[in-house]
Amino acid sequence: MARDWRDLFITDAAVAGPAADSGEVERRSGFFRRLRENLSKTRAALAAEVQATLFEGDLDEETWERLEEALIMADVGAQTTARVVGELEDEADAGDLVGGEALSARLIELMAALARVGDDHIDLRHTPTVIMAVGVNGTGKTTTIGKLAWHLQRELGLKVVLGAADTFRAAATEQLEGWAQRAGCEIVTGPAGSDPGSVAFDAVAKGRQGGADVIIVDTAGRLHNQDHLMEELAKIRRVIAKQMPDAPHETLLTVDATTGQNGLRQAKLFSEIVRVDGIVLTKLDGTAKGGIALAIAGELGIPVKLIGIGEALDDLRPFDADDFAAALLAAD
Repeated sequence: MARDWRDLFITDAAVAGPAADSGEVERRSGFFRRLRENLSKTRAALAAEVQATLFEGDLDEETWERLEEALIMADVGAQTTARVVGELEDEADAGDLVGGEALSARLIELMAALARVGDDHIDLRHTPTVIMAVGVNGTGKTTTIGKLAWHLQRELGLKVVLGAADTFRAAATEQLEGWAQRAGCEIVTGPAGSDPGSVAFDAVAKGRQGGADVIIVDTAGRLHNQDHLMEELAKIRRVIAKQMPDAPHETLLTVDATTGQNGLRQAKLFSEIVRVDGIVLTKLDGTAKGGIALAIAGELGIPVKLIGIGEALDDLRPFDADDFAAALLAAD
């Protein structure tokens, strides 16, 4: 059963969430169906080849090479692919797996296991919890912040304050103001071109003074190959820490799935500058490169915590490794 928002967050020393009733079970099943539909481009490029490879003919060297090629084409990554296919081949050679059904099911299990790294929860037990959102322009970062604020307020009843510290992109503040109004939360802004660190500082101060549960700070879309901008991002982190020494408590990096392996490089470079606690993988509905979620988790050890599979509010979802692997690989 797909993870829900209450499965993602830790509150009051426990992962929140009552036992699911029949309506909740149906709702979560609907999320999985939508995930499968929105990953159709990746599945079309991958599942048919996987099924043909594992269900037809002998399991020879060519079989494993074809499987590796299919996974790499879906941007699972060479390193991650080698690990998965190597283990599957070893188990098949040992006689532990017989027939295409068993091989396919085991492949899904191995892919899901690789995607489960680190702590994939978001800890909201701090008072308040400060979340810093980072990522390059065009990844859907600001939209993700707005949707996250909406879910925190509407589904968990938390008070959220947004900090519009992306002061250089003309429409960024206006876009975030629109989301703040939609979500019913407060927002702290600054003049165009003002110091992002100052806005972040003021947002944390306002959130603390106003009894906010969560403060989400937007940052400018950093180009990962511009060192001075990345240094500024580290400065914002230090400014936030001046008010709360352990903050920010969560740094989420938004990655556009359509960029494939470039997204993996972005994640690696960002994680060298600031501590990246989790990945938000967006635009999965528009790409055949959905395997990048597994590459990031498997190669960098950074958990994917949220995925975006469309424009609707409910299309930002907590990442579920088992559902994701099944949606990528299971035949229609």
